[in-house]
Amino acid sequence: MTEDKWLLVDEIRDFLGGLRRETVYRRIANREMPVHKIGRSWRFKRDEVGDWGRAGGATEPKSRD
Repeated sequence: MTEDKWLLVDEIRDFLGGLRRETVYRRIANREMPVHKIGRSWRFKRDEVGDWGRAGGATEPKSRD
């Protein structure tokens, strides 16, 4: 059994292919991605985010023009 790795915001940006920092924080605020608040930091479980991304959650939302 492997230990699930916790990632910080900058690490999750790289993991998801270079999302902008603003995009990550917007998705956190809108509860659009799996995230945990630990102390004063947002942390992401790599496996949860991977599952979420494979299910289509990591696609960029359509523009609201």
